[in-house]
Amino acid sequence: MKSITILIADDETEIADLIELHLEKEGYRCLKVSDGQQAVSAVLSHSIDLAILDIMMPELDGYEVTRLIREQHHLPIIFLSAKATDLDKITGLIRGADDYVTKPFNPMELVARVNAQLRRSKLFHQSTQPDRVMVEAGGLVIYPQERTVILYDKLIELTPKEFEILHLLVSYPKKIYSAENIFQQVWGDTYYEGSNTVMVHIRSLRKKLGEDLHRNKLIKTVWGVGYTFNG
Repeated sequence: MKSITILIADDETEIADLIELHLEKEGYRCLKVSDGQQAVSAVLSHSIDLAILDIMMPELDGYEVTRLIREQHHLPIIFLSAKATDLDKITGLIRGADDYVTKPFNPMELVARVNAQLRRSKLFHQSTQPDRVMVEAGGLVIYPQERTVILYDKLIELTPKEFEILHLLVSYPKKIYSAENIFQQVWGDTYYEGSNTVMVHIRSLRKKLGEDLHRNKLIKTVWGVGYTFNG
C-alpha cells in the first residue's frame, strides 16, 4: 500500500516539527522544507499527496508556491498562517488553497482537516467515471479526468475546488444545491463555516467564467435555497 506523503513548508522549525509529530502518529510520511522555493522543488521531485504551506516564507510566499504547484498538480493545499482576518482567509481560498488554518492552531484540528482533504481527494478520483470522458452543457465542456474546462473554445483556469463545484453543478443541471450540500460534497466534511467559503468560491468561479460579460448566468442563484447550473 502506497504511503501518503505530506509536504510541510514553514520557516518556523518548531511549528514544522510539531505538525510532523502529529501527522506521523496518523501514519503519514512527512517532508519538511523551510522556504517557498524548496516547497516547489519538493513537489516537482517527490510524490506529494497534500501540502501544508505557510504564507509568509522566504524566497517565495505561499501564494506564489500555490500558483506554481497548480500549473502541474491538483493536490490538496492547506494554508497555515498567522494572517487571521476574514479577508486573509478569503484571499487564501481565492488564490487556490483548499483550506485555511490560522496560527496559533490546535494540532489535532489540523490533522482532522488533513484527513478530510485526503478523504475528499480520494473519493473524487474514485468517483470519476472512465467511460464519461466529457460533460458538455451551455457552451461549456468539462473533461473530468484531465480536470480541464473549456468555455466557447477558451480554456478556463480553475482551482481544484472551483473545478469540483462546477463539475458537481454541471453533472446534475437544474438540481438546486444549498451551500451546505456543496460544502459537504466538495470539501468532504461536515458543515463548518461552509456558507461563506462556498460563496467565495462561487463568486470567483463566476468571474472566471466571465458571467459579468454574459446576460445568461451559467450558475444561477436561487435565493434562499442555493445554486444550480443554468446552461
